[in-house]
Amino acid sequence: MKAVVKYSIVTVLFLLLVSIRAFENDLFYDPLIAYFKNDYLYSQMPDVHTQKLLLDVFFRYLVNTIISLLIIYFLFRKKTYLKFAGAFYVLAFVLLISVFAILINQEFEQGYLLPFYIRRFLIHPLFLLILLPVFYYMKLHVKKKN
Repeated sequence: MKAVVKYSIVTVLFLLLVSIRAFENDLFYDPLIAYFKNDYLYSQMPDVHTQKLLLDVFFRYLVNTIISLLIIYFLFRKKTYLKFAGAFYVLAFVLLISVFAILINQEFEQGYLLPFYIRRFLIHPLFLLILLPVFYYMKLHVKKKN
């Protein structure tokens, strides 16, 4: 694949990630967005429909994951990277959503920082920012060995 086409596709995929963030209020149910933007230190946690929130977090995570995996695929074209990233995303989701669900049911009794950051990892494609440099380093390291 020519570099221009490859980087054009990757750019469009990154723009899709930005669009998800830009239209998050229209696309997803998340009363915690307003809560964490405002006086979360001094106000009560808003009423949350837990199942609906967790379902929308799952959907958002899934969309971000699919786009992130496509970015990894188009940048590196290695099935092993894609398999590792896919397994990483599944494992991370299971662990994070479990803890997040418990924290929501406890209404953040232990504080707001842990749910804030767990939610952030679930709704934003932060793992992509971690995995891209890892795979790039691996690609460079493999070239040096050969």
